[in-house]
Amino acid sequence: MQLNQHVHMLGDDLKSRYGERIHKLTLHGAFTCPNRDGTLGRGGCTFCNVASFADEQAQVLSIRDQLRARAGEANRAKRYLAYFQAYTSTYAEVSFLRQMYEEALQAADIVGLCVGTRPDCVPDAVLDLLAGYQQQGFEIWLELGLQSANDATLKRINRGHDYRAYENAVIRARARQLKVCTHLIVGLPGEVAMDSLTTLQQVIRTGTDGIKLHPLHVVEGSILGKAWHAGRLEVPTLEEYVEAAVVMIRHTPAEVVYHRVSASARKPTLLAPEWCENRWSAMVAIGEALAVSGGQGSALG
Repeated sequence: MQLNQHVHMLGDDLKSRYGERIHKLTLHGAFTCPNRDGTLGRGGCTFCNVASFADEQAQVLSIRDQLRARAGEANRAKRYLAYFQAYTSTYAEVSFLRQMYEEALQAADIVGLCVGTRPDCVPDAVLDLLAGYQQQGFEIWLELGLQSANDATLKRINRGHDYRAYENAVIRARARQLKVCTHLIVGLPGEVAMDSLTTLQQVIRTGTDGIKLHPLHVVEGSILGKAWHAGRLEVPTLEEYVEAAVVMIRHTPAEVVYHRVSASARKPTLLAPEWCENRWSAMVAIGEALAVSGGQGSALG
């Protein structure tokens, strides 16, 4: 599979600029989420169970110890991006965030940060903090969980914000030359897989530097998991997901960096679809389809 021959992937983008492979190390900053703690709501987004993609036990370790442990797992690289992934990694006082981020940046083999968060949790003070690190020469990516540009969908999945909040965050971040990576989910309730193309096109019009694309995962412990057990939820097939992903990639400008084109979750946490247990099945199929139809940006003329 030569997916990177057809898609502008983050790994190749970093290697071309740093001259070596850069690996992401996922960290847990013991953050919470305003959509869980009662500030915006309770229960979180309907699809969410952080345990499906993050190690909840890691939050008891210091950032330094987490980096040391994770670096031992990544034997294909010697330099890393510290990835604050779980929950809302800007949802704290700036002084706490500064301490957390700088503990990671002080490690000699760390080239920068990827910070995952919600569009409604990036005040100017946080953006200024991240922009300051970028001005020091660090690689900084602000990863915003949007999932869909359709406000009705965002309400249906209990997202707690609308597209305008995302647009506002992007405008303020990019005004500071911060790079934005937009998270999108294909197959959300009430949408068909190809609705994600409409979302992508709106995201491109607003402006973004990266896309993280993944299929809907139904996981145990989530609200959607309850709907799945009750037989009230349909999920995209592998073929539907691949078709949507290929169309989206072909409609993405060549300069936009894809951080991910698929994703996986572990059983028994993963309930459906079963093909999401192995992310390679989608990646191989996407690569093969792009080799035939044309790669990233080919549908833009």
